[in-house]
Amino acid sequence: MREFSLPALYQVPSGGNLTDLVHRNAEQYPDLPLVARKVDGVWEDRTAAQFLTEVRAAAKGLIASGVGPGDRVGLMSRTRYEWTLLDFAIWCAGAVTVPVYETSSAEQVEWILGNSGAVACIAELPRHEAVIGEVRERLHDLKQLWQLEAGGLTDLVRAGADVSDEAIEERRATLGPDSLATLVYTSGTTGRPKGCMLTHANFMAELGNVTARLEPLFRPGEASVLLFLPQAHVLGRIAEIAAAMAPIRIGHVPDIKEVTAELASFRPTLILGVPRVFEKVFNAARAKAQSEGKGKIFDRAADTAISYSRALDTTAGASLGLKLRHKLFDALVYSKLRNALGGRATHAISGGAPLGERLGHFYRGIGFTVLEGYGLTETCAATAFNPHDEPRIGSVGQPLPGSSIRIGEDGEILLKGPQIFTGYWENPEATAEALQDGWFATGDLGSLDDDGYLSITGRKKEIIVTAGGKNVAPAVIEDRIRAHPLIAECMVVGDRRPFIAALITVDPEFFPAWKKLHGKPEEATVSDLAGDSDLLAAVQAAVDDGNAAVSHAEAVKKFAVLDTVFSEESGHLTPSLKLKRAVVMKDYAAAVEALYSR
Repeated sequence: MREFSLPALYQVPSGGNLTDLVHRNAEQYPDLPLVARKVDGVWEDRTAAQFLTEVRAAAKGLIASGVGPGDRVGLMSRTRYEWTLLDFAIWCAGAVTVPVYETSSAEQVEWILGNSGAVACIAELPRHEAVIGEVRERLHDLKQLWQLEAGGLTDLVRAGADVSDEAIEERRATLGPDSLATLVYTSGTTGRPKGCMLTHANFMAELGNVTARLEPLFRPGEASVLLFLPQAHVLGRIAEIAAAMAPIRIGHVPDIKEVTAELASFRPTLILGVPRVFEKVFNAARAKAQSEGKGKIFDRAADTAISYSRALDTTAGASLGLKLRHKLFDALVYSKLRNALGGRATHAISGGAPLGERLGHFYRGIGFTVLEGYGLTETCAATAFNPHDEPRIGSVGQPLPGSSIRIGEDGEILLKGPQIFTGYWENPEATAEALQDGWFATGDLGSLDDDGYLSITGRKKEIIVTAGGKNVAPAVIEDRIRAHPLIAECMVVGDRRPFIAALITVDPEFFPAWKKLHGKPEEATVSDLAGDSDLLAAVQAAVDDGNAAVSHAEAVKKFAVLDTVFSEESGHLTPSLKLKRAVVMKDYAAAVEALYSR
């Protein structure tokens, strides 16, 4: 199939904007706990009415500080309660939010705040304020800077004490569906980050249709979501708006290392994550079982879960024997895994990269369905997702209701709908290249089945052409190899080379457990074990699993295990954990050459 559309389930109000959500919630659900905040180790709820009061107080402070309608306001912070509060406050002041990743360098901060013309910025921590301080003298539009940990929000509220309620309503009245809500800068894998212009209507169409299609997962008063993804990323951002749209209760986790503990204390019904999170949960559980001598039991339980999930997609369904094994392992294994996810969550929404069919079936088989979706910053996150009642594991789902997906002649995914951005900030050339005849060219390659479910096969700019003329999409095999618990990252190479090879890094979190399990010295590094037969065999097993997904010509013939970790800090990953391929190729050119030397 070349094109597929679904009718809209939600229509953006002709005069609406995102501030209407928190005002409506305060009117219709004044006493409903909607936003939770961790205070002294305890979750404290804010009702819809309390949250609106705090939002308006912060908005008054912005107005009093000289932030005008349409002005851009930077927000550099980890995921936390104040992020959501200030986002809505900026909108209530009639302004535009400009997210900045909290890990951004001074150069990146200078570009984003400078390019957007931000007149004010809110930083979370002293180190964030210090980074901004390094470049502030070159940010000629930046007049105000507040730091949250230094009492910046209190100062802001105090500054707006004399601003009237009418002033807020006047500012809200300046906003319509087509008003700019935010400038979200791309991750910059291929050059300078570009500011994606997303409107109030983009977010409302996106989340109105998502919450309508997944209605059982967004029941007011019952459902809740724990957000630990960066709110500077559009996938994390839509969680706060979806929570307000539904409305459902939301909590925030600033430190990804605390997720396991916070899942147990918050106990969400819905989890928003990326594949690496779900891979780590599985790998940690398997490693724990192996260390306790229960590895074979865990593997049998995993195989049973996968078989059970696959059987759900058949006419005959699960056999009696499979049902009995599934029930046994539910008591022994699956229930414990669900408890590790908080004990109440039945579904997760995953994006950013493929989860992998095997892991998708595993999670559905244990009673926790991961609904994969697909989208970009330019599409306001999910432009396709799997419905809760008809998930198709291995795909990224059907189009967002009210939108269309088309597959171009060259296999490129083209998108159209009310969720598509209006263009790149002050970059008409890039806008014209991306938006043609009403369609957004994603740069990704994919296919549609007869029911309109989309599968991603690669990225145009990442296609490798071997010396023999074979076109290879690296994402398919990389995702399979990376699913192995020992592997942190995998980057396939081979452009204009005689065969496909790979650079591989070892997961530092799993490596200690692996060494203990295989009797290696505790202090041994990856470099120390460079020629170790067990380590090479484990990596080869991961490569073999990846090779099983592709043809012989696309398979990895050789690999190099690097004694390093690709990270955002090292400059090899974007904040959304995508590989910066050009940087890796430059920094590890010698390792690549060694793979092809005689």
